[in-house]
Amino acid sequence: MNLKRSEFKQAQARAAELFGRAGIVLTEQEREGIEIAGFGLGNLDLQGLEIVTYVNTDRYCAKELALFPKQTCPEHLHPPVNGEPGKMETFRCRWGTVYLYVEGTSTRSIHAVVPQGSEPAYTVFHEIVLRPGEQFTIPSGMKHWFQGGPEGAVVSEFSSTSRDEFDVFTDPSIIRIPVIEEDEMELPSADYEARIR
Repeated sequence: MNLKRSEFKQAQARAAELFGRAGIVLTEQEREGIEIAGFGLGNLDLQGLEIVTYVNTDRYCAKELALFPKQTCPEHLHPPVNGEPGKMETFRCRWGTVYLYVEGTSTRSIHAVVPQGSEPAYTVFHEIVLRPGEQFTIPSGMKHWFQGGPEGAVVSEFSSTSRDEFDVFTDPSIIRIPVIEEDEMELPSADYEARIR
């Protein structure tokens, strides 16, 4: 499902507020360019991610990620592309709490709530809890997913080149690059038509 333009703008404003809480100063251009990834799932508050990309070259990448309360970035991995290793990334929590799940021994009782209806698309449950000042590096090709805590979270991402369009999601219905749909214009009511005659 596509995001409506109004939903997109509201999400940008919410994300900008979270970045502000974390003390991250964005330019007006950066605020207007906040990427809203709804993954084509039709429920941004449940499964989505808000992103500011500072730089992404053929050598390195730096981003800020915002997660609304209990919002989940779905399980995925970064595969090799054109003979180069997939993206390796370090997440550093700046504000709030982020629950990160990677391959490894499953944690018996996790903090996150797997989004209802998408349970089969979540397969790795080794939990890493990141609070402000804590970080974790995700190796290339490792499945992972993450969720904002009760207040949400802001995470700085430092990585090798980001090629989001090549990410491999466990849920095959996910569309990584968002499609924004214009809101429908309301047609004038009969009462309005009568008044302007």
